[in-house]
Amino acid sequence: MESRIERIKKQLHGASYKLTPQREATVMVLLENEEDHLSAEDVFLLVKERAPEIGLATVYRTLELLTELKIVDKINFGDGVARYDLRQEGATRFHHHLICIECGSVDEIQEDLLGEVEKIVETRFQFTVKDHWLTFHGICKRCKQKENKKK
Repeated sequence: MESRIERIKKQLHGASYKLTPQREATVMVLLENEEDHLSAEDVFLLVKERAPEIGLATVYRTLELLTELKIVDKINFGDGVARYDLRQEGATRFHHHLICIECGSVDEIQEDLLGEVEKIVETRFQFTVKDHWLTFHGICKRCKQKENKKK
């Protein structure tokens, strides 16, 4: 985790920003909760435990900066709440999500499934794709297993 924070610090410095204590606390919360898809409010509450003096506006500004620098991705699962997801190191594309409409769980697909689709879009529509997001809504295997046990 420390080497990851150092690489993020270098990214910030490369863009003429510093890793302030408030930014570091925010990044640490994101790193420690990498599997979760935290809202700004979730991040704020967790950061506040580390740095009680931090304000919600500071967390919002930090998350927006990290989004601009492509350290995190700002995502919306259709519920009106922006969530923040650390971008996988070395990833050139965003990963995909499976959202369960029964329990609300969010699972991730790390492999890029849209390479062929991107090629078609680029050739047929003369559109240069820089990134894409794909979200599937359905019923997860855990909910299906629970349902099968009831039968």
